[in-house]
Amino acid sequence: MTAHGSDVDRNAEWEDLRARHLRPMGERPVSSARGLHHFAMVSSDVERTITFYQDLLGFPLAELFENRDYRGSTHFFFDIGNGNYLAYFDFPGLDVDPYREVLGGLHHIAISVTPEQLDRLVAKVQAAGIEVFMVDGTSAYFPGPDGERIELLSYPLNDMYGTIVG
Repeated sequence: MTAHGSDVDRNAEWEDLRARHLRPMGERPVSSARGLHHFAMVSSDVERTITFYQDLLGFPLAELFENRDYRGSTHFFFDIGNGNYLAYFDFPGLDVDPYREVLGGLHHIAISVTPEQLDRLVAKVQAAGIEVFMVDGTSAYFPGPDGERIELLSYPLNDMYGTIVG
């Protein structure tokens, strides 16, 4: 395993992986999935989470109801466009550790916005006193209400820094 930030050149490894696993566009099978229904996170404070995503970022609250798996738990959804939702649960009475990046865990949630929206939203987030880390003027990283890392990026959904994915 190569350490983060290592000076080791991994280009040969990546080329080998692409050669063995990445099929050309016309040769790939159709995915067995229909799309991402929702991405679920844990909220320590429902009202604070709604205020952050709906009022600060402009992702409308689309639904809120009791979680079917945990009585008294709220399950709520924010519309992030194109039929995709960011969902949250709260778990009252359950001692849930705060967010932290771990192997096999969440690194960040990347949400596509237009370049104009990126500039507007970054200004709003900074005005709210939240530190933003900008990369190349196209990506903004900042913590959500429970420390989860959010990325707003100004690339279209199938474009990863100029490389078309898909």
